[in-house]
Amino acid sequence: MSSGMIFTYNVIRANCKPAAVAAPSGHRNPMESPMPSAVAAIPAAPSDIAREHFAAEFTFETDCYDVHEALSKGADFVLLDVRGPALYAKGHVPGAINLPHGKIIRSKLTEWPEETLFVTYCAGPHCNGAARGALRLADLGRPVKIMAGGLTGWIDEGFELATGEA
Repeated sequence: MSSGMIFTYNVIRANCKPAAVAAPSGHRNPMESPMPSAVAAIPAAPSDIAREHFAAEFTFETDCYDVHEALSKGADFVLLDVRGPALYAKGHVPGAINLPHGKIIRSKLTEWPEETLFVTYCAGPHCNGAARGALRLADLGRPVKIMAGGLTGWIDEGFELATGEA
């Protein structure tokens, strides 16, 4: 046994095979099969299924960069900040309309044609307001996506915020 590897073995009396005892902290005992990490414990999906899944995500969401680019060129969607008015006033994506998710009802959408794409966002990944708003829009038969990252993602990209009431 090399001097860098310290292992303690006991003999199991019933079958006289060596059995490993716990290795010192930080060392893996070679007699044990390695345990997979929490990441690897559940195998990844086959590539064809993974492709379908990840391709489908783009039908449900867009990112802050793409929204920023589209807004700078004249957006072909309506951007909804679904947070409350006070948070909207403190800072929002320029060009966004404030319509809190709990107030998304058919009568509030009449100014836009039925085929209008809506993009919702909220405070960020820790907030489910964008999903709540998107669900309400989908329930009303409206095309909708979420801006992944929300306001946190917008700020992380280095984009400016507008302030003031709607």
